[in-house]
Amino acid sequence: MSALILTLREEPDQRLDLSGLVPEALEGLTAKAIARLPVHTTRRRLLVGDVFTLRMGEASSLRFEGGSVRFDLVGAGMSAGEIVVEGSVGQQAGRLMRGGRLHIRGGAGPFAASGLAGGVVEIDGNAGDRLGGPLAGEMAGMSGGVVVLRGDAGARAGDRMRRGLIIIEGRSGSDAGSRMIAGTLVLGGGVAGAPGALMRRGTIVLLQPDAPILPSFADCGLHRLVFARLLAAELTRLGCGLARRLGAPMRRFAGDLAALGKGEVLSVAA
Repeated sequence: MSALILTLREEPDQRLDLSGLVPEALEGLTAKAIARLPVHTTRRRLLVGDVFTLRMGEASSLRFEGGSVRFDLVGAGMSAGEIVVEGSVGQQAGRLMRGGRLHIRGGAGPFAASGLAGGVVEIDGNAGDRLGGPLAGEMAGMSGGVVVLRGDAGARAGDRMRRGLIIIEGRSGSDAGSRMIAGTLVLGGGVAGAPGALMRRGTIVLLQPDAPILPSFADCGLHRLVFARLLAAELTRLGCGLARRLGAPMRRFAGDLAALGKGEVLSVAA
């Protein structure tokens, strides 16, 4: 099956809202109809054909050849199909996705996977602040789905996370897993500061020995957990090399006792 390919003509001179370019919205449209679709911008009106050249294929497999940090809301609201971006994107990539797969072969700006409810978001580069986190005024972050980040994450990854799985293979910025409601956050690299501040429920997995732990978490000792084996199987299925680190005993910390205190941080033993 050949993909529907949108090739970037040149670097845009303004921010572009690409939320309308998802597989279900393009299904059944001709090349001419797609080229005439509007692209929401910050200044002057643009059409898809002004920004991209098109090569027709199956709309269920959409590919952007060339990315830009000015591409906002890529894959937003997608419920089925696949989008691949050959490059980096701007803010809110995968916002409110309900299904399908978004693969960004570059970096992503802040609020990637914000409000994610289903599907898979894979980012090969780094991501900005609040990966999977809520926008201002929202009470919860992502509520389902899977995020795999191959690079580093900015601050507050997994903030107010409600359900789902976030895997960060690189380093994590400050306050990772802050205010978590539920879900699982896997931190594979170094962590800037102790994660899990004010988390109520959920699980944070630290795969670097001697990662910092907040004093408001209670040490529950070393364990060999069935959960760790199940998580390792899921990481293997997702192609993450972190799975092998889950075979060792893990130290469990319960908290945050400054909040509801029913969450946990699992840290690999040194």
